Order: sequence, then C-alpha cells, then structure tokens
Amino acid sequence: MKIAVCIKQVPNTEARLRVRRDGRWLEEEDLPFIINESDEYALEEGLRIAEKTGGEVVVFSLGPDRVREALRKALAVGAARAVHLADPAFAGGDALATGRALAAALKRDSFDLVLTGSQSDDVGYGGTGSVVAGHLGWPHVWLVMGVELEEGNRAAKVTREMESGVNEVSRVQLPAVLEIQAGLNHPRYASLKGIMAAKKKEIATATPADLGLDAAQVGEAGSRLEIVSVAFPASGKGAQILQGDAKAAATALVEKLQKEARVL
Repeated sequence: MKIAVCIKQVPNTEARLRVRRDGRWLEEEDLPFIINESDEYALEEGLRIAEKTGGEVVVFSLGPDRVREALRKALAVGAARAVHLADPAFAGGDALATGRALAAALKRDSFDLVLTGSQSDDVGYGGTGSVVAGHLGWPHVWLVMGVELEEGNRAAKVTREMESGVNEVSRVQLPAVLEIQAGLNHPRYASLKGIMAAKKKEIATATPADLGLDAAQVGEAGSRLEIVSVAFPASGKGAQILQGDAKAAATALVEKLQKEARVL
C-alpha cells in the first residue's frame, strides 16, 4: 500500500509564548517547533500499516524552511520520502486553503490511504483532513481510534471515538482519508540508523504553480477565515473559598448560586 501522511509543525506548547506586536499571532522568533501531536500518531499508524502490507509512507507538510526539520524527523522514523509545500504563498491559510493545497499535491501521486491528525494544537480548526477528502472525492472518518484493513486491503474497519465512552464502528472503501486522534498508538523514536538514513532520503518541494493552483487559491489569499487577534486569557480575582465541612460548604454554594449567580 502507498500511504500519505499529512503533518504540521506547530509551536511547542510548553515554551514561553509571546504575542506578536500586531496582535494577530505569536512571536515565532526563537520559538521551538514540534510535530503536531495527533499528526505523530497518524504517522505512526501509517508506518505500521506500511510494515504490515509491504508498502511505503510519503509525508506531506506545508510551511517555511523550518518545516524541513519535521519532515526529516518523519523520514528518520521510517517514511520513504517527503513533499514540502514550501512557497511563501502557502502561509497563513485556513483549513480550506491548506486542504486545497494538500489535495492538489496528493493528486500528483496514487495513494491508497491518506492519514492526518484530528486537529492542530495551534489553531485547532479540525477540518483540514475533511477538506482534503472533499477535493479528492474520497470517504473520510474523523477522530479515528482504530484501523483494521479488510477485503485484501481494499477496505478498512474504522473505530471512531464518540462522547460518553461510546465508540462508532464503520467500514470504508479505500482509498479514503482518516483523521487520527491522539492516543491511538505509541509513536516510535528515531534510531541513529534512521537519522543517518534520513539524510539521504528525498524531500521534494512544490509551489502553487507546480500543483496547478493560482497563488490566490492558497494561503491567506485563499482563506475564508481570518485570525484578527490572539491574546492570553484574562486573569483576575474573584475566586471564593467556602469554609466548613462538606455539608456546610455545599449549603453555602447553593445559596450563592441562588442569590448571587441566580442560576438556580
């Protein structure tokens, strides 16, 4: 099987974050970046399927030059090659613009399966995989927590995570797009051998023109959504500690909900 995995490089959420001067995004200078969490699980699932079927994994990503670091990591853990959508025109895109670009890149090859993470850790649109599936005309499943190939690898039994501990099981014909939820598996670490081998693996680049797209169709120009501003959550005083044992505290809480908050 030939499997494509779409990954995104995002700011490390454990780093010290600063809002950019224009207030529209984070200050990225000196900010460490990592592979998006659910994308790492999608990559691991793709590698496991490829190992079972004797196939290969091709990794796709979109962004500036620093994205090559994420692609090299994917190659080091086992991906066969990578494609970098590297033109500045791709920058600032929402799920629609990014999904359009990735779908155009995917169409240039013949894949049996496309895997993405369920959502990104920075903007969290959670829609890029669905947009890719729409452009490809393939079935797709979101929040995937289990994948089993069936019918001689022509179909997949997919378990989807629902609310209240309930799972949904569906069967989709391949090719398809599956959006993987974090926790599906245990992503592997790169070995020294894998790191050395990754240096010799291909990272192809692509521009909008290479994909048959106009610059106005991708990135910020091709987006329907605009990030107007970002800010840290407001913090302040207002918390109250209720004294006494559990019964007294519960009684006081109910009274405040009735008389002060007026929600009961």
